[in-house]
Formats: sequence, structure tokens, C-alpha cells
Amino acid sequence: MGSSRPAHDLAVLGGQVVTPRGRSPLDLYSDGGRVTLLATPDARRSAKRVIDATGCLVLPGMVDSHVHFMDPGDSTREDFIAGSSAAALNGVTTVVEHTHSWPVNTRARLIEKRRHLEGRSSVDFGLAAHVWPDHLDELEGMWREGIAFFKAFTCETHGIPASLSDTLFDTAEILGDLGAPCLVHCEDDLITARNERRLRSAMRVDGGVIPEWRSREAEIVATGAVALTAKVTGARFIVAHASNPEVLRLIVRERREGASIVAESCPQYMRLHEDEVHEAGAFRKFTPPARIRSDQEEADMWNAFNSGLVNHISSDHAPATREQKLAGDIWEVHFGLPGIDTTLPLMLDAASRGRTSFERVVEAYAEAPARTYGLAAKGRLVPGGDADIVVYDPQGERLLSDERVCSRAGWTPYAGVPVRGTVRATLVRGSVVVEDGALVEGERVGQFVPGPGFWPDAD
Repeated sequence: MGSSRPAHDLAVLGGQVVTPRGRSPLDLYSDGGRVTLLATPDARRSAKRVIDATGCLVLPGMVDSHVHFMDPGDSTREDFIAGSSAAALNGVTTVVEHTHSWPVNTRARLIEKRRHLEGRSSVDFGLAAHVWPDHLDELEGMWREGIAFFKAFTCETHGIPASLSDTLFDTAEILGDLGAPCLVHCEDDLITARNERRLRSAMRVDGGVIPEWRSREAEIVATGAVALTAKVTGARFIVAHASNPEVLRLIVRERREGASIVAESCPQYMRLHEDEVHEAGAFRKFTPPARIRSDQEEADMWNAFNSGLVNHISSDHAPATREQKLAGDIWEVHFGLPGIDTTLPLMLDAASRGRTSFERVVEAYAEAPARTYGLAAKGRLVPGGDADIVVYDPQGERLLSDERVCSRAGWTPYAGVPVRGTVRATLVRGSVVVEDGALVEGERVGQFVPGPGFWPDAD
């Protein structure tokens, strides 16, 4: 090592650095929380701290752009301390969070939430705001205050009022002028309401209520309306948790015709089958629900993911405890699945088994969400970017289990599923928050990451 060169703060040595374009045997160096150098091992340099990544893949920290940590809000379901700890343990170094039980729909609430979260996160975090029909005049102020994106619902869900066609159009005009992205939960309000009336009148309380109530047709109709709004207004939309290939193909067709619209999806739409709801009941109550009806449909979703019909993935982590999932009938219990503990393990396992590639996982779960939401320093291991790093050991196999869930949910729909490999270390801006697969005590280093519209002089 050249003694004339000053030592770097950190070196990650001996691993294979993975990007969407391939992997290379490179050493990574960082200083002041930023990546400063990627170099071949024959140009090795000194560092104050060295992490041995021999035999491991070195990945950018994942960017989970759709999580619900319920903080502030109903902390019996989740909070930022538990949720961000689960993120760090499973290779996620940045989250974008929004909470339905304490919605951010004004600039004042955004500031209050941001202050509340100081010192409560193990990973960096952006925040999303809800589109509220009565508060459209607040959209610009929240964008200037650093919101990463806005979330709209085309049906009333989780206590959030629906953005029907008129509200959605008004929202698109405002956000189009700002250049702000809008993530949209696409289920048609009239269709879901009609389905609910029919099922309730039949006194149905079985698990099969869920896919009949939150039907494929409702999702497709709403997605079409959002795509047309994007095309007419020029606003930028992301379809949240796109659940099936038909929706994905619709989005691609509209994009080819000029709509600024892309799809987000989640592992549950590539793994969980629709008929599981009959046995699992409320433990498969999430919306849109699992759609897979055959092995061919499962293969179709993986093919859609691999071919790029899916722009990026998220966990849509929306936990409730086992007790909460059992506290009432199918209509009364919370929607949602826990997912922050399992998304990266499941995706890397799929890569190790040849169902996708490590490069595609890095693209879809790190680089693409960071690019989509303008988080310029995140999602890539490049000089000048944040030193958000995951050291992943591809060796060995373990079973996912309820006992290993760090989220306050305390359970996973994937209990008993074998996955290959483990996260050995996670670093956030060069700080080690997970070492040898365990949280480093007291390392809540997470900071607020403002979106591209942030304007410090917004006052």
C-alpha cells in the first residue's frame, strides 16, 4: 500500500461490486460518507476501517420507496425504530414512507412529522404526502418542503378519501407544473363499492371476499383512467403495486403513446397465489390482493419483471400484528402485509436460483426507485454517491420465519420458505449499522432525504 497516500475512512475489499450492467471484482473506498473510489485489487490502498467482502457481492443499499411505518400514528402496528431496523437488517438503506393513520396532507404536518422522526431511524428516509381533495392548495408547499412524491387513491381506502377523475385531473395539472411525481393506488371507486354492496348483502365473511371485492377489473379500469390523465396533462404518474401482467401491459402501451407513467410492483405479486386467501383469510388481506391463479401466471409476472415492464419494486410494507389480523371478521381487520423483512431476501434468492439476476434486482430495488423519485445520491455505488452499501454472502440457505421478523408485525406470509444467502453488513453513508448479520447497538444514523423539489427558502 502506498504510504504517501492518506488513509481512506473506509474500504470494502475483495468483493464483487454489482451494478445493473454487470459485476466486477473491485475494492470500494469512501470518505465523509460518500463513495470516493472504485479500484481493482492490484491498486489497493489503506483505510482506517476495512470490511473484508471476500466471496461476497457488494450491492448498493436498496431504496424501498413504498413503506408504511405508522409513525406517528398507530404504533401498535409499526414504528420507525422497528421498521427501519428491519430495513437495515435486510439490506435497505433508504425508505420513502407515508402513514395512512397519520396522513401528511399539509406542509405543517410534514414539518411536524419530520421533526418527530429525528433520531428514530436506522436508515435514511424520504417522506411522501397524501393527495387530499380538500387540500390541493397545499401540494406546492409540501413539494418545496421536500416531499419525495405524492400518493393518490382512486378509491376510498385506509380512511383516505378517493381522488376521483376531477380531483385527479386538478392534481395532475398542479404536479405537472411542479415536476412532482404522483404514486397512485389504482382501484376504481365505483366498482369496488358495487362489489362490496353485493358481497355484504350476501352475508359473505369468508376470505374469498378479498379478490372479489378488490377485483382485477377495478384495478384495470382505474389504471386506464390514470394513464389517460397522464397522457392528457403531461403529469408524471407511477402505478403503485401493479398486480398482474394485464395491468403492466396496459401501462407499457400507454407509455408508448406518450403517457409519462411507469409501474411499481412487489414480491407478493410474483409469489403469492390468489387461492391462498381461502385458507389464510385475513393474513392475505391486502389490496390489490394476490392475483396469481396458475404456475403460468406466476411465470408471466417474473417475465414481466425481467423484461422491464416493472420499473421498480417495493415492499409496500403495511404491517399488522397476528393478534390484529385475528381481531374481527374479514371486513373489519386491517389491510396489509409485512414485507420489509423479506423483500430483498426473496429477490436475491430468486437471483441465486436463476429466476432473475442480481443485476436486475439492483436495478429494480435500488437504482430505478432512486432515479424515479430524484434521490440523486442513492441507489448507485459511484464516486460522489452516498456510501450506502450491502455486503451479501451468497453462500448457505436459511428458512424465513416469524421469529426472525424484526418488524412489529412479528410474522411473515413467507414463513418456512427457504432462501439462499444472507446480508452480512449494511452501511448507511459509510456508517456500519449491521455487522455480521446483527444490528449495531445505538446506530440510528438515519437522516431525512429531501426530494428534488426541496427549496430551503420555502418560507
